Amino acid sequence: MAIDHDRLFKELIQTFFEEFLLLFFPDMHEHIDFRHLSFLSEELFTDVTAGEKYRVDLLVETKLKGENGLIIVHVENQSYVQPSFPERMFIYFSRLFEKYRTRIVPIAVFSYEALREEPSVFSIAFPFGDVLQFRFFPVELRKKHWRDYIRHDNPIAAALLGKMGYTESEKVELKKEFLRMLVRLELDKARQRLLLGFFETYVKLSEEEEQQLQREVKAMETKEREKVLELIISYEQKGRKEGLEEGIKRGIQQGIQQGMKQGMKQLIRNMARKGMTVEDIARLVDLPEEDVRGLLEK
Repeated sequence: MAIDHDRLFKELIQTFFEEFLLLFFPDMHEHIDFRHLSFLSEELFTDVTAGEKYRVDLLVETKLKGENGLIIVHVENQSYVQPSFPERMFIYFSRLFEKYRTRIVPIAVFSYEALREEPSVFSIAFPFGDVLQFRFFPVELRKKHWRDYIRHDNPIAAALLGKMGYTESEKVELKKEFLRMLVRLELDKARQRLLLGFFETYVKLSEEEEQQLQREVKAMETKEREKVLELIISYEQKGRKEGLEEGIKRGIQQGIQQGMKQGMKQLIRNMARKGMTVEDIARLVDLPEEDVRGLLEK
């Protein structure tokens, strides 16, 4: 099943919006009055020329400290490389400004694996002068090293460790530090599950790596050891329970499908015994004639 990156990032940033700005844009965080946050409904834009539809990821209505007027913060997650992305951000900006007629703060979170120089400007210029210089605020996760963020007691920092720069040989240590951060944060169960689910989506350890992780946690000499082990065990139990429930659900669905197939086969055979032609049976049960013949031959 394909990962819905935009939905995951939207849920994470919407839940920890203030912490997101504090981590990546501390100057912006200093000016925003977080007592007036309101999450707006999704906006859907149609690009007739390209024949595509785009949905804005996250819109937040708020105020600046000491000001009465509202502003909008637009956060867009970009999970794949797209050369025309700055242009798309400008189109979003212009459409949003046209609708809301207020100041808009555009932010883009680049979460793909590639390392590249990502432009954050869309411009229109002529030899005789510039017409437009549109800029947005970028967060290029892959260019950030995970070790620089493990001392931040910030839930956004913890969740996004797995999208930052790390090597395969660092995966076990990466997850260990993530779990230590989670313990220090002391979040409620719902938010804890959100961070765990997000991190596990992008950082998957093999069975051997999971065993190595447990050995390293057991060897820890800090007071966090027992709580980290408790997290690992509880999450493993949750995974086994969900796996069992999914297996039961699939078994029931397969049983229903098999039962329906057997019932259809019996019905078709009864109709054939009564002298009905394959053509008539196919028309009545709404199946192709080849399928009806196949069921009669089995």
